[in-house]
Amino acid sequence: MSSKNVVFKKVSKDKSVGVYLGKRDFVDHVDSVDPVDGVILVDPEHLQGRKVFVTLSCIFRYGRDDMDVMGIAFHRELYLSTRQVYPPLLDREQGIHTKTQAKLLRKLGDDAYPFFFEFPDNLPCSVSLQPAPHDVGKQCVVQFEIKAFSAESADAKVPKRSSVKLLLRKVQYAPESEGIVPSIEISKEFVMSEKPLHAKARLDKEVYYHGEPIKVHVDITNNSSKTVKNIILSVDQIATVVLYSNDSYVKCVDIEESGDSVAAGASLEKVYTMLPLLANNRERRGIVLDGKLKHEDTNLASTSIIKEGVLKEVMGIIVSYRVLIKLIIGGMMGSSEVDLEIPFKLMHPKPNAVKESEMEEDILFQEFKRSYLKGIMGDDEEDSNMSGGDDMAPKEK
Repeated sequence: MSSKNVVFKKVSKDKSVGVYLGKRDFVDHVDSVDPVDGVILVDPEHLQGRKVFVTLSCIFRYGRDDMDVMGIAFHRELYLSTRQVYPPLLDREQGIHTKTQAKLLRKLGDDAYPFFFEFPDNLPCSVSLQPAPHDVGKQCVVQFEIKAFSAESADAKVPKRSSVKLLLRKVQYAPESEGIVPSIEISKEFVMSEKPLHAKARLDKEVYYHGEPIKVHVDITNNSSKTVKNIILSVDQIATVVLYSNDSYVKCVDIEESGDSVAAGASLEKVYTMLPLLANNRERRGIVLDGKLKHEDTNLASTSIIKEGVLKEVMGIIVSYRVLIKLIIGGMMGSSEVDLEIPFKLMHPKPNAVKESEMEEDILFQEFKRSYLKGIMGDDEEDSNMSGGDDMAPKEK
């Protein structure tokens, strides 16, 4: 059965330019990234001699656009690439890279022009920090956007009525290789104890999908004279903000206080189940989430996979996960801890790719209209509804 050929579109307020994209999720395969290809529809009458440009940008934003401290803005442009699409600098046929572009050009007519961008391999994926319930304004976020605008030149000041933006997502999926099963084994010696405490822990695999239970195998042989009073397990998200501070923030996203104890000379072998979910952490500020498009739900941020040799300083926010097992040891002078730490990856499975040859010939447009929402800055908010066209699109014959 053929898949729906959905195309996302958005039109500027003055109707001079419109953006058409065949998808908004672009996959980072580590060694390469899906290119961004689309079509710009122009209205020569509304342009009044102005040119049309399209940009692809990556922005690290950590505050509202209207805020600054001592002249320092709260956002940084990690990447910007600009193309002139009208008047075209190349023959229109030379700019066609995909069948979706070709279909759009046939459908939209002579005033439609293709554009094409390639991501550099050193940009982060789309992520955001979860705000507190009372926070307003734009989040701390790494985001990508396509912007089309009409102006006298690429550097000219652009009225908002003559520009249009569409947010994109750069995503990574779980690698196909299974990797090494993560495990840890330690021996801990204590004062006034002839023999040590021996502990082992392992997971079933290295990569887990969002929403998948994580089984933690714990094996403790307590040959010491101490008592393990409690075993506490947690799943921690570690976010390193490498762009401006290189600070790391550890947030517990799941925890279990088992209440299990291991007396001196005894042993324990048990499997615990952990389940890190955003649903259980929605009120917690500072947890990193996967980037989302407006009015869509999201999840805990996926593990960052970085290409070897890429400078981490330009990656914005790097996310990793670990299972932490704390053994609470009782003693005459109070309790102490023995920690076992197991790193793992939390990601989405790679979806089944739909070949362009399997797409339906008819195009279904998904239109995005601006909505001015209370507490949201800027006019790039998006409210979607299914549509067969807009004021700029040619009418069906």
